[in-house]
Amino acid sequence: MKITRIRGFSDLLPGETETWQFVEQVAREVFARYNFSEIRIPILEKTELFSRSLGETTDIVEKEMYTFADQDAKGSMLTLRPEGTAGVVRAYIEAGLAQVEPMQKFYYLGPMFRRERPQKGRFRQFYQIGAEVLGRKDPVADAELLLLLNDFFSTLGLHDLSLELNSLGCSECRPRYRSELLSFLQQTEDKLCENCRRRMERNPLRVLDCKEPSCSQVTKNAPCIIDYLCQACQDHFAEVKRLLEETKVAYIINPKMVRGLDYYGRTTFEWTTNRLGSQNAVAAGGRYDGLVKDLGGPAVAGVGFALGMERLVLLLGVEEESRFNRPGLYLAWMGKAAGDWAFPVAHALRQRGVVVEMEGEEKSLKSQMRRADKLKAQYVFIVGEDELNKGKGILRHMGSKEQVEVDLKGVETELAGKLPTSKTNL
Repeated sequence: MKITRIRGFSDLLPGETETWQFVEQVAREVFARYNFSEIRIPILEKTELFSRSLGETTDIVEKEMYTFADQDAKGSMLTLRPEGTAGVVRAYIEAGLAQVEPMQKFYYLGPMFRRERPQKGRFRQFYQIGAEVLGRKDPVADAELLLLLNDFFSTLGLHDLSLELNSLGCSECRPRYRSELLSFLQQTEDKLCENCRRRMERNPLRVLDCKEPSCSQVTKNAPCIIDYLCQACQDHFAEVKRLLEETKVAYIINPKMVRGLDYYGRTTFEWTTNRLGSQNAVAAGGRYDGLVKDLGGPAVAGVGFALGMERLVLLLGVEEESRFNRPGLYLAWMGKAAGDWAFPVAHALRQRGVVVEMEGEEKSLKSQMRRADKLKAQYVFIVGEDELNKGKGILRHMGSKEQVEVDLKGVETELAGKLPTSKTNL
């Protein structure tokens, strides 16, 4: 019987993984410029962490989480993490970091799990890169995160993404807006989808996030939350916009963007593209000033984002142009003596950071050259009985076809100076 992968889960094969490594490498470099530190959290958490942080009425908690009973703790339920923020906040609280230094800047990379309908750029096991800033409530922190994302996308060569901004207000001003929105929705309740009618009373803002055409039509004329912001929220939002304008980062105000999670307040944002159809969000996030306290920690502010790796890789064109791991050198040998000579030389070059490929069995030079070409090797070094007798091998550039003789004595030093290392191979 043939065993296949689970629906909604995918393999990352050679040719794809190099692109993912490239994206992760750029992310680490950009995060370092903004003084972020990496945090690694478990993929499995207690279910209540997500039900308390994300909200009982969210689609994630209601129908998308992978949840099961903990056999080691009767009555306890466990969940594969559907997002990263809650786990980061839990770790921050549990480790007592707020007592050591309340202001912390984290980033993370790894898989998340949601039982969604698989489609292009959307899987049940998917990968995210995210960042969280804890202990800062100032608008500069919001703007810096957006600048970080802008730098990240620019470094990747993605210049056609759009930044959408909104403010969801705070505990002072949002209740009045919620009341006005609920009153509006009650008048058009018969036109809403079943999900929105069911959760409207508990969280009317969720209706604004619904993608059903009937609900989108109804909310076109809904009250705008920006019109209900208190002075403090107005000032915060105005400063975020001013800082973006000062650094020449373009944005669009989208008053209907509320995000899908309950913990957001004040600044919310999405980076979108028109190149992926309906799944147009590439990165999203916002401010969550009450989440740390809600999860049992101190009253510490927070702001963060997450971006989807699958969609990012699609934008980079992995399907059209894979980033294969090109060997810097293909070492072609003919004859047992040449093979015995080549093996330790390949090892010495690899220790110096050069990506080297060579055969384990003797093959014709023609066959080896074909394989070197297929692997897109940048150089081929040829050594056989004649080369061993002369003490000189042949270095061939596969692009220009130019060949030069290189002394076999001290060849590792000579070649290492000419060839790219694995750090520059991407």
